[in-house]
Amino acid sequence: MRLPRFLCAALLAGTFAPAEAAHFELSTATVADLDAAFASGALSSERLVELYQARIAAYDRDGPRLGAVLTLNPRALDEARALDAERRRQGPRGPLHGVVVVVKDVFDTHDLPTTGGFAPMATSQPARDAFVVERLRAAGAIVLAKLNLADWYGSASGSGSSLGGPVRSPYNLARYPGASSSGSGVAAAAWFGSVALGSDTGGSLLIPAALNAVVAIAPTRGLVSRRGMMWNSPVQERAGPMTRSVYDAAAVLDAIAGFDPDDLSTLAGLGRLPERPYASYVDAQGLRGARIGVLREMVRGGPAHAAGRALFERELKAMAAAGAVLVDPVLSGIDLPQAQGAASSATYEQGIAADAYLRSLPPGAPMRSLDEMLRKGGDAVDPYLREVAAIRSLDRYPPFLAALREQARLRDALLALMERHRLDALVLPYRTVTAPGVDESLGGTARREMRNGLHAYTGLPAVLVPGGYFEPDGMPFSIELIGRPFAEPTLIRLASGYEARTQRRRAPPLTPALPGESFDYAETP
Repeated sequence: MRLPRFLCAALLAGTFAPAEAAHFELSTATVADLDAAFASGALSSERLVELYQARIAAYDRDGPRLGAVLTLNPRALDEARALDAERRRQGPRGPLHGVVVVVKDVFDTHDLPTTGGFAPMATSQPARDAFVVERLRAAGAIVLAKLNLADWYGSASGSGSSLGGPVRSPYNLARYPGASSSGSGVAAAAWFGSVALGSDTGGSLLIPAALNAVVAIAPTRGLVSRRGMMWNSPVQERAGPMTRSVYDAAAVLDAIAGFDPDDLSTLAGLGRLPERPYASYVDAQGLRGARIGVLREMVRGGPAHAAGRALFERELKAMAAAGAVLVDPVLSGIDLPQAQGAASSATYEQGIAADAYLRSLPPGAPMRSLDEMLRKGGDAVDPYLREVAAIRSLDRYPPFLAALREQARLRDALLALMERHRLDALVLPYRTVTAPGVDESLGGTARREMRNGLHAYTGLPAVLVPGGYFEPDGMPFSIELIGRPFAEPTLIRLASGYEARTQRRRAPPLTPALPGESFDYAETP
């Protein structure tokens, strides 16, 4: 068929550009991919919500019954339709307009209960969104679900809660899926939403991210507000993204970072935000010329760690092949795995932190103080919380002050290494043993063998990226990068360069794609 003469002339002159074909896969779609599909008209936010709802129904409520979701937002489709209409009327608010976020159930939501997975708080309804939820909604994100977690105040499975039951790994149902942000790690891995939000006291962002092959950013203390979230530690607590790509984690960080007068820890971040968006630091060549120190003191010995050490050595070679300059080893002179045991301030803060959160709840909440929780909660309350409830002041409490000193010692040691060797970051394997079984206690040997809370105890930023899989159980292995305070742009550049070079992440076998999740479309020219 002959083209009309005017169209031929326009094409030759470059006035008229043919649309390029694009392929969409929900399992790997980044926020940028979603934006491109939205812009072309091939996808709407309403349809995106429906796709995630179908996945939750198929794999969380049925099938392998992963148990990651506690509560679904019944108004999500209405919110999506409103955002679609707004996009047509005046364009998108930004990259998160119409994307779907799933949120650990420690973040207050004014329209959904916030329970911490603790059955006696099943009806607890905050009056206001947490700071990070408020920021995400302002950016146009849709909160689809509140996620299951290790029970915040009660005794339950190490990965699940008295309200929602156990959380299971989509990589291996017989293996432990992570600590308190377990639901966030599983939901991100099984793509129950575009992005997920988790929180970290002593590793609860990085542990489930590592065990579910997703990216996590633990931001510098003071970069992201904790207002409106359950916490265990005013010192250590942090919120952060858990996603399937470094780009997505950076895009979420752009939305949630910033000063909050209701959380004065964020004073530390004033003037420390980069001039450009965090997502702009994603760079496929990001490792080229970078100086990265190999923190060998966190590479453990013994037969149980042999497979993990081999994976780590393979990934170091990949980093070097991508242009990184590896300084190997860098040594602090401290037994870092052992020293972490004395660095947890959260051990002593939990009662005070619980009381502060409960007192922030509106009248009508099931319980509004720690004393009321201990009285009403009965045997449902974690015995350890009852024990630490006796600590009512930390001002002159020697064990707490000793923990702070140990945190400062570890932080100073890591910063000194980066300064001495002129490093952009430190690299270490997040863990070199596979996950224990779900029916095994995570106390004792298992906890010591997996312990890696350097980011949590020092307050330094860390990015975790999938780095392969253990055989034969198929559980993920991950690489961790630790940087200087507020060096998130550098870590994002390095992590994205590593991700682009290796592309280790693969979708979990127990939650395959469903019909309608992939399609071809014509991109908007």
